[in-house]
Amino acid sequence: METSSSNNVCELFASAEHERVVLWSDPNSAYRGIIAIHSTTLGPALGGTRFRNYETDQAASVDALRLSRAMSYKNAMAEIPFGGGKAVIIGNAETCNREQTFRAHGRFVESLGGLFITGEDVGTRPADMNYVSQETRYVAGLPGRSGDPSPMTAHGVFRSMQACARHRWGCDSVAGRTVAIQGCGSTGYHLAREVHRAGAKVIATDVSATALERVVEEFDAVPVSPAEIFAVAADVFAPCALGGVLDDETIRQLKVEIVVGSANNQLLSDAQGDSLAQLNILYAPDFVANAGGVINGCRELLGWDEKAAANKVDKLYDRMTTVLNTAAAAGEPPFKVANQMAQALIAGH
Repeated sequence: METSSSNNVCELFASAEHERVVLWSDPNSAYRGIIAIHSTTLGPALGGTRFRNYETDQAASVDALRLSRAMSYKNAMAEIPFGGGKAVIIGNAETCNREQTFRAHGRFVESLGGLFITGEDVGTRPADMNYVSQETRYVAGLPGRSGDPSPMTAHGVFRSMQACARHRWGCDSVAGRTVAIQGCGSTGYHLAREVHRAGAKVIATDVSATALERVVEEFDAVPVSPAEIFAVAADVFAPCALGGVLDDETIRQLKVEIVVGSANNQLLSDAQGDSLAQLNILYAPDFVANAGGVINGCRELLGWDEKAAANKVDKLYDRMTTVLNTAAAAGEPPFKVANQMAQALIAGH
């Protein structure tokens, strides 16, 4: 069984259109990780570090490959001078020795000699990046510098939501609309705050009762179970947790007109993007909408001040509008047009 699984992972890597995929282990810290570099055409590969207790090595590998490609597209569409990569750490983020784990991860990043620059992602936080920084300089999102990217990510999603609202309803206001938010962690929390302030009703869910309760108390959100969120009556569905949540089963349940959120790789596959288009549900390409975090990281990486970064995040409204208008003119789903635009930007460099 072990041999078969290993062979499957090797075949997966061999078939991927990536520049480099590296596996690393450190028995002294029980560290196991993968760094996938999709492209360095536009610059060093930039992408966060995800920490999950994956069911299999193949699941971790698929995640790394898909996320790193999405980062190439995200960075290209955000017009920042970086390629795309992603790191995943395989293990239990709740029980590990975080200093040992992230210092081992820092040594892994350092071994690539600057081809890959990382930051926080699902399962990691700015304090973890401090440990990484003790072993490598190729890290961003450190406390006291650009810090937590989630407010900027959430604002970019909110601006993209406004662009979608104008495209669908002729007005970018979400006042009086209902937004269903899946995931009330860092970015989901800040998105709930923005849509609440804008006058929208919030329906929310999270696997963490504490995270959900916070959004309910602060933003008068209506709580539902994780299984119920797909079928609630709302105007907008905002996936802000893990990827792959839009599959054939969940799409059949949707009662919304717009899908726009912060999660990476929300579509299980391109087929689900086509399904949403056939149902006349406007899907905002995730790697366009959620670019606020990497833009925020440019405060450290490129020396931007906070105002310059905030202005660029604000302009994600314009980028999303261009994608939606181009797609409508071509009669294509927005996700396909965004993919083509990103590929052209990378190829034309």
